[in-house]
Amino acid sequence: MSVLIAPSILSANFARLGDEVACVERAGADMIHVDVMDGHFVPNITMGVPVVAALKRVTSLPLDVHLMISEPDRYLEAFASAGAAMLTVHVEVLPHLHRTLTRIRQLGVKAGVAVNPATPLEAVSEVLTEIDHLLVMSVNPGFGGQTFIPRTLQKVAEARVQIKAAGGRATIEVDGGVDETNAGALVEAGAGILVAGASVFGTPDPAAALRSLRDAGARAVRR
Repeated sequence: MSVLIAPSILSANFARLGDEVACVERAGADMIHVDVMDGHFVPNITMGVPVVAALKRVTSLPLDVHLMISEPDRYLEAFASAGAAMLTVHVEVLPHLHRTLTRIRQLGVKAGVAVNPATPLEAVSEVLTEIDHLLVMSVNPGFGGQTFIPRTLQKVAEARVQIKAAGGRATIEVDGGVDETNAGALVEAGAGILVAGASVFGTPDPAAALRSLRDAGARAVRR
């Protein structure tokens, strides 16, 4: 098992977004995480389809698009056309989750589902074999730079057991407060993708911060 690092541009300098992305790409990032917020599902408004399209023009890395929006079905085609390689939707807003995940795959994009900290894993038990990745939120979504919720470690471990029991192959992704102090424990619990925003872009040297995070994850893999 290896761990993938997905820097979140939510914490990047938007005035220098192209340069910021190029910096982490050179440092070995595996993908770019794009947090889309609508001010309804979460209390913040961030970026949309034009930003994804612009990123697609300046990076060869896969774009991991996280839809923290109340009506994701309306925008799946637009984000897929803009260049998303992965689309993640929230179980909390979708009464017909299976249909949404099927549509994402029809668009040729990897399909993922996210669960908020207070959402039990049972909410996604019926689709564990239908997803490419399960995004476990380790903060309440809406803002970058929040403190990691320790209960996440147990939730990741439980998710790994449940995915295996269901016969699924989904990678567990963790987003929120991830840094080099908890990266190793998350990987040991079962995480395969670590989303890092403030702990990368909020530092004086994002490239060095990314490498430290990767090293912390790699040490856990070797153990």
